[in-house]
Amino acid sequence: MKPKIVAYGRVREKARIKLSEKYEVSHFNNGEDLSNEAFKKAISEASAFIVVELEVGKDMLDHAPYLKVVSNVSVGYDNLDIEELTKRGIAATNTPDVLNDTTADAIFGLLLAAARRIPELDQYVKKGEWKGLLSETKFGVDVHHKTLGIIGMGRIGEAIAKRAHFGFDMHILYHNRSRKPQLEEKFAAEYRNLDQLLEESDYVCLMTPLTPETRHLMGAEQFKRMKKSAVFVNGSRGHTVEETALVEALQNGEIRAAALDVFQEEPLFSDHPLLKLEKVVTTPHLGSATAETEDRMSLLAAENADAVLEGKRPPNLINEQIFSL
Repeated sequence: MKPKIVAYGRVREKARIKLSEKYEVSHFNNGEDLSNEAFKKAISEASAFIVVELEVGKDMLDHAPYLKVVSNVSVGYDNLDIEELTKRGIAATNTPDVLNDTTADAIFGLLLAAARRIPELDQYVKKGEWKGLLSETKFGVDVHHKTLGIIGMGRIGEAIAKRAHFGFDMHILYHNRSRKPQLEEKFAAEYRNLDQLLEESDYVCLMTPLTPETRHLMGAEQFKRMKKSAVFVNGSRGHTVEETALVEALQNGEIRAAALDVFQEEPLFSDHPLLKLEKVVTTPHLGSATAETEDRMSLLAAENADAVLEGKRPPNLINEQIFSL
């Protein structure tokens, strides 16, 4: 009998077909949970669980006694209870690197859209409000030769810095848990503490993982430190930003604009205060959302799961202690 794998949500067909050569694969759509008897039965028999966004903690794991690996189709893994998985000897994996460039493209696109007011002016044209020479009240701001502050200089942060430095001649500042001399040399980047970065940057791009230390990293105090002309971009996780404080900062003119791909609650409810503000660009967590990249992510997640089921160390192990016990 083939070992059983449960694939959940946006796990791509290419990966499911590949896995089905060796395993019995069940696929469930987003929104399914333990109240669905078919899902509950499948997870109770599964050796591997490949997931996108779904919370995997004690309750879920209590129903999965044979599970050997949870393979997350994402770089971030705040949806996984790593401590609980490790305690049970279950490997946790993620999919870094394959989405770096795609996500950096999207986040830099958001920055440009907010700076030049592209979504707002798109609607201005489509609604028939464009009657002649563009009024100065509709002008945006330059991106080239400005200062970009990146909070969280991981792989995606580095890819954003590359675009900013070589493509737009931007001055790069960064804040990170540790300094990165190679990147400082490569991009003429300069390290700053958080307060300094906020005070000096024309654009602030938040790219940290969500941890207890980064939850609500950007709040009222931090927005007050930013330039009134500054643009804030969040491509990390929704809970790294105190959304009420961001709304107030925008309403009070403490910052110029914001562009957000992630939110505290997803999807956004229709009357969310952020949706009422003209100078806010909002996108539906689209960072890695291209067919090519989603295929690569799912295939890497499948590779991670397959490695564990074969008794091998997976390429992208999160809880290292599993294979050092």
